[in-house]
Amino acid sequence: MKFLPLVWRSLWRRKLRTVFTLLSVIVAFTLFGVLMAIRAGFSAGITVSGAERLVMLDKVSMINALPLRYRAQISAAPGVADVTNANWFGGIYQDPQNDFAKLAVDAASWLRVHPEFVVPETQKQSWLADRTGALVGVETARRFGWKIGDRIPVQGTIYRAADGRPWEFTIDAIYDSAEGAADRTQFFFHQAYLNEALAPGAYGRDEVTFFLIKVAEPRESEQVASRLDAMFDGATPQTRTATEKAFVSSFANQVGDIGALMLAISGAVLFAILMVIGNTMAEATRERTSELAVLKTLGFGDARIFALVLAESCVIALSGGGLGLLLAVAAIAFVGDPTSGMLPPVHLPAADVVRGLALIATLGVMAGLLPALRARQLRIVEALRSR
Repeated sequence: MKFLPLVWRSLWRRKLRTVFTLLSVIVAFTLFGVLMAIRAGFSAGITVSGAERLVMLDKVSMINALPLRYRAQISAAPGVADVTNANWFGGIYQDPQNDFAKLAVDAASWLRVHPEFVVPETQKQSWLADRTGALVGVETARRFGWKIGDRIPVQGTIYRAADGRPWEFTIDAIYDSAEGAADRTQFFFHQAYLNEALAPGAYGRDEVTFFLIKVAEPRESEQVASRLDAMFDGATPQTRTATEKAFVSSFANQVGDIGALMLAISGAVLFAILMVIGNTMAEATRERTSELAVLKTLGFGDARIFALVLAESCVIALSGGGLGLLLAVAAIAFVGDPTSGMLPPVHLPAADVVRGLALIATLGVMAGLLPALRARQLRIVEALRSR
């Protein structure tokens, strides 16, 4: 610690160069934090759902509906603890850019199968009793300034009201979750309300987009899924069942391997910053060749000279990288979702913060290692002669 002032003075010898290097590191790790948060958003729900829930879809395409009558057979199947169902509603609230998931669900069973959703009991009972009521995630409620009792018009896209007017819902309940990866952006309303508004034989009448099945024993999820699909092998339509974890992962990867893309971008940026800091340290060491020789003359050993030069690199990386991560966390927490609601709640997981700190330390050591080795091997006579 007693040599920290010496390290600090060396860094600020060239103030403009140091400032620009620090800014580069700050921007790089701010970008790293935001990209990792978006990556976490694309995988949201995977860590929550695990293997204890199964998703049953039409075998050909999730666009095709399944008959609601399948539910009784699913519920009676061995290994099934509970079952619920949902219809993807689509719809537009005010503007097509206001994107968030809207699902018509069987309310009571939906909450049973999603224990991670936390709803105040009074609000829960209000929603269960209100035919046109809605349960909305806290992130979406905050985004639009909704509160309990608000009437929300949604213009139908897949399902249109008979008179062409928007569907109207009352915000009866707002849910939250202690699970960091849980989706707190969704909008749920009663499937019975949708069903009774559709004409007999219309698409969606007595049909569902998918069934969500809770298995009694998660270790047997694959076997239960196979049994369920076998039940409907001779039926029309046939089904395709998989764990919710597999479904969410597959759905996210339809737009590409987002996780790999984010990691690739981050890696490219951090490699560029490594080159920037390494060049800065190499140039700074060359400029101070005579000073380093004087320090050696005064009794500074090779190991101490090595440590001083390496410390300069680490100070730049730690201060710039640490500030960059803080800015990323602040931007996500206080400025808002960088995807404008396209994803479930975007947050920077603690694991990625730890990973970022490890990268900062690695960057500091790698960028300063070669200049530090050269400074350590510096010969006093040759350095003073070249002055």
